[in-house]
Amino acid sequence: MTLSTGRRARRAARREARRALPLLRRLLPTWRVCLGAALGVLLIAVGAFAVLYVIVPLPDPNAQAVAQSNIYLYADGVTEIARTGTVNRTDVGIERIPVSTRQAVVSAEDRTFYQNRGIDLKGMVRAGWNTLTGQGMQGGSTITQQYVKNYYLTQSRTIERKGRELLIALKVDQQRGKDEILAGYLNTSYFGRGAYGIQSAARAYYGVDVSELTLPQSAYLAALLQAPSAYDVKTATPANRERALARWQYTLDGMVQLGFLSATERADTAFPDPIDPQPATGLAGQAGYLVGVADDYLVTNRVLDSATLKAGGWRITTTFEQDKQDAFARAVHDELTTELDPAARPATDTDVRVAGASVEPGTGRVVAVYGGPDYAKQPYNDALRQDNQIGSTFKPIDLAAGLTSRGTSADGLAITTETRYDGTSERPVTNGPTPYAPPNEDDIDYGSITLRQAMVRSVNSVYAQEGVDAGLAHVRDTALRLGIPADVPGLDPANTSMTLGTATPSALDLAGVYATLANHGEAHRPWSVAKLERVNPGPAPVDVPDLPEQSGSTALDRGTADAVTDVLRDVVGPRGTGAAALGLGRPAAGKTGTTDANLSAWFAGYTPDLATTVGLFRENPRTHAKEPLAGTAGYARINGGAFPTRIWTSYMDDVLDGSVIRSFDLQPTEGNTRPATTGPSTTPTTTAPATASPSTAPAPAPTTGGTGGTGGAPIPAAPAPTAPRRPTATTGPGTTAPDPVLTVITPDPPTPVPPSQPEPTPSQPTPTARPTTTRPSTEPGTTSPTRTPDPTRSPAPPPTGATKPPSTGKPPATADPATPPPA
Repeated sequence: MTLSTGRRARRAARREARRALPLLRRLLPTWRVCLGAALGVLLIAVGAFAVLYVIVPLPDPNAQAVAQSNIYLYADGVTEIARTGTVNRTDVGIERIPVSTRQAVVSAEDRTFYQNRGIDLKGMVRAGWNTLTGQGMQGGSTITQQYVKNYYLTQSRTIERKGRELLIALKVDQQRGKDEILAGYLNTSYFGRGAYGIQSAARAYYGVDVSELTLPQSAYLAALLQAPSAYDVKTATPANRERALARWQYTLDGMVQLGFLSATERADTAFPDPIDPQPATGLAGQAGYLVGVADDYLVTNRVLDSATLKAGGWRITTTFEQDKQDAFARAVHDELTTELDPAARPATDTDVRVAGASVEPGTGRVVAVYGGPDYAKQPYNDALRQDNQIGSTFKPIDLAAGLTSRGTSADGLAITTETRYDGTSERPVTNGPTPYAPPNEDDIDYGSITLRQAMVRSVNSVYAQEGVDAGLAHVRDTALRLGIPADVPGLDPANTSMTLGTATPSALDLAGVYATLANHGEAHRPWSVAKLERVNPGPAPVDVPDLPEQSGSTALDRGTADAVTDVLRDVVGPRGTGAAALGLGRPAAGKTGTTDANLSAWFAGYTPDLATTVGLFRENPRTHAKEPLAGTAGYARINGGAFPTRIWTSYMDDVLDGSVIRSFDLQPTEGNTRPATTGPSTTPTTTAPATASPSTAPAPAPTTGGTGGTGGAPIPAAPAPTAPRRPTATTGPGTTAPDPVLTVITPDPPTPVPPSQPEPTPSQPTPTARPTTTRPSTEPGTTSPTRTPDPTRSPAPPPTGATKPPSTGKPPATADPATPPPA
């Protein structure tokens, strides 16, 4: 039998065997057919790729090279806030870029740059696998691909754009040298601070020409390429600063791995702190702060990335209202700036800063922010910073958590606004994760006191215990649902001091929390961009990303939120720490806050129409360390009830003037505002109880706003629509006393007379002050010298000797002249 005859016989046998198979099996293709089809498809794909590679030319540079300005508008869609976006870039040749800079960029962005052919298939597969397996979204683009995207294409994320990127990257790698590609990448990349290209970045971050960059500086600029705005250590949140430093370390490790740097040199390399951001032109006054808030919203919500936004060409209609913005700046000037005298008091009246934000409760619209006096002089947006503790403005969150928890007080009673606690100063907190015994303001003992009364007086010992009783994990969860970001420092249930406001949300974050309370527990995250359009897009279509939908979510049930508001109305009362806000002349609720060593002071409050926060602090402009407020404007102590409340009242009076006076429509859950009916009537004390008169609650005074509490002042049925410019604080029914901050006092009297204690109202226990106390104001959960230190204190300790208020001859700058209240 010949060879050909044998093959024919085998084929015939296979055909006969296949005919013998069932019909369904005969319909399936054989492995030979499958293999042939796969090879055919592969050959077609390779051929198509080869044809495309030949016929697709290198395109012209994209429009980013001639980018336009961004136009920012107020909420009316007509009035211009600012124009920004002109590309800040100066191209330089590869010979001017230090070798260490090139090596750092390769180590950070593409360690196979000098070996790959423009694309890295292994890197792309690895990045795809890491993304699919939950290790985070990762990119596999080479430096050549990123250069192609920056210079020839757009930032759109489509399969078509990615395919063109691969083809052009291969062609660019074939037609141009590695040095030319690297120079093009470094000249087109965005580094943050409005700087495009390595030359502009060197100027923006270190004030030097690119040729003068050192190795550590080069490594930091290379680290910035991954997240330019977020990794700017001068303006980053604490979490992003840690990420930036980790990326810098990663870059140096890569230089060692690739042989660019020895292990010894690596060990001796210290982080090169960049210079402070320099103000952009055209952003003077309040404009720069508003632009910063709008940009932060777009980038944080991934509407646009930083590079696309900074390249320009967008018309951005914000939610800011010009009259409210002007009123905020005017209130800070009238109520604080005019009181400061840096020439006479350089040690205390310099570097005083204000952070503020105003949010519409029913929508979450940010209508105004205060980030500083002038962006051209202070290019830091204090409204967005997250490094100031909020003190007792956190106590409403403690109360809300207690009302929604299954926790009980020490005597087994359910937590309501009328549950009684021991208000003894420095009473050790029981069952907390860390030892804690916070003092009350001026070390006053309040004895048995309800949670309502403790909020009005801002009694630290009560709310430190109540937060533990509610469950610190539940308190944290409540804070998150109300709007405090999860990653802010100090929001740690492993530390008992969390209950008194060691968390550091921004003024805008805090305004969102209080707006939720004003909106009966329905949360709308603050938002600041109403419309996004492309400016002169030209003949080619341009995709405009959609803005996030503004939908609410239930953070608290209405009965709980309204019960908290009911209590916070009493804080804005004659005996409350927010008494200065009575000058608004309309129903209001709020809470003051003052932190350890008087490092910050706050007032967060709201009417049914508007929620606003005001924070006050001092910061060294060179080291950025926090400095005490004690001595500011000549006063021994600055509480939240002083300048912050005055600024709040002046601003709210201005922007609400002429609007309808609305009362709070409160529907608190019945059990939340009644004392428990079982168990003992008072909380057992753990230290010697203070002398206190019996608490006999009178009949509630009639109000115009739902179910009121027994501890607050009546709200007038028809208050005057226009509040006085300078608020006063009442010291008792029918009497008023001037705000002590406004009182003219002869400086440096020989023997200051301490303020006398007022006669308490019938519903308040008589507090007992300890005469031997010389402790300064300590409100949020920090320790006194005699207690175990809390490990979660402020990152910037006060200067030596600042733990005691200076003797200025003036009383504390508080809202109540008779009883300096805890803030």
